[in-house]
Amino acid sequence: MERITVVIPALNEEECIGRLVSALPSSLVSEVIVVDNGSTDRTAEVARAAGARVIQQGQRGYGNACAAGAQAASGAVLVFMDADLSDDPAELPRVVAPILNGQADLVLGTRTHVEAGALTPQQVAGNAVALFLIRLFLGARLNDLPSFKAVRREALDRLNLQERTYGWTTELVVKALRARLRIVEVPTAYRKRGGGRSKVAGTVRGTVGAGYAILKVVLRYAF
Repeated sequence: MERITVVIPALNEEECIGRLVSALPSSLVSEVIVVDNGSTDRTAEVARAAGARVIQQGQRGYGNACAAGAQAASGAVLVFMDADLSDDPAELPRVVAPILNGQADLVLGTRTHVEAGALTPQQVAGNAVALFLIRLFLGARLNDLPSFKAVRREALDRLNLQERTYGWTTELVVKALRARLRIVEVPTAYRKRGGGRSKVAGTVRGTVGAGYAILKVVLRYAF
């Protein structure tokens, strides 16, 4: 079976990171990389204690963290998850299955079953606008731009992603569509964070910044 690396960007997630790493299916996952994106708490220490390999990325930004994790990964299949336990690690086998079965290059863990309060109205609206623009400019009807996703390493390298903040996932999806990669959506559950404070929904600056970055990326790379 192909090696699978799970990449988890993390910023001040000591309350959740250990539980997430410990819950990942060890029979399937070859490597867990936690990218510490400048935490001031015990995120790195807790992640190591749970069995993860921790790398440091001092340049803040979700895209910076994902890029650093991908560069350090040894797996042929890369899985990206948020560190706050909103993504269910028990669903990882379903998310990677289309790639392992040769049916997909990119799998999106579409947030179909969302726990009440897990997403703010601003997040829902921003996601909907981005998906509308993707449908308008690229003719692709997708249901989500999720944090939980799996991609073939070779496919990710070919896309040459440049976005270093919140728009990284959007650039991944838009460029994958333009490159005609095989994209499969797998329904997943999405829960309230397991502890700590959201860096996006928890602040006005984070919410506005994420929305701006996502829309900017759609418009930049759709053409």
